Amino acid sequence: MDKTDLNLLKEEKTKALNGESYIDIGDDHWFLGLNTPMRADAFAISDTEKKEKIAGLFSQIMVVLGMDLTDDSLKGSPKRVAKMYVDEIFSGLNPANKPAITLFDNKYQYNQMLVEKNITFYSNCEHHFVPIIGKAHVSYISSGKVIGLSKLNRIVQYFANRPQVQERLTNQIAIELKTILNTEDVAVIIDAKHLCVSSRGIKDETSSTITSYYGGAFKTQAKITELQNYLKD
Repeated sequence: MDKTDLNLLKEEKTKALNGESYIDIGDDHWFLGLNTPMRADAFAISDTEKKEKIAGLFSQIMVVLGMDLTDDSLKGSPKRVAKMYVDEIFSGLNPANKPAITLFDNKYQYNQMLVEKNITFYSNCEHHFVPIIGKAHVSYISSGKVIGLSKLNRIVQYFANRPQVQERLTNQIAIELKTILNTEDVAVIIDAKHLCVSSRGIKDETSSTITSYYGGAFKTQAKITELQNYLKD
């Protein structure tokens, strides 16, 4: 890191939003935008190059922490972490990994809500890069087309596989479904545990966070109640 980078980092630490520093905002779990923050040159290098760079940088982190990279148990860790970041837990950053979606005509003329509940997902908090573990419940009312059930899971996982904020994740899933299905009648509810809350900071192991998106017909109390009844165990 050169002097310019250090100066920029110092400036970032002193910036404020509504009287709070960016460090404080991360701790307080603020939601600052719909789109995942990405650099314009995010895909200027290949995944292979990214893994090489991440492995080198993670090696430096381990050395700074005082770990012995000559130990048989640790020497492969930087490459393992790099592969995990690029190919797995942050693969949703790359649009090339977006699931291909095929729609089908609603030949059965099913015009009530379809609910796919308890979709398990694993994400990572973008403030501390520790896991978010939860379940998503997704519902829509067909406007003439239907989507394969497994594709609902894949859409959830695609947006979860990136550094995230739960509010953004909820909205990204909903907007993607509205666009694909050409309907406003979409609902998304997410119930998740954040390890940035349970494993550090306040260390509250029992709380969870619930976020929701109700669009179109789901904005009515009758539909919200119907959906919530379906979600009861």
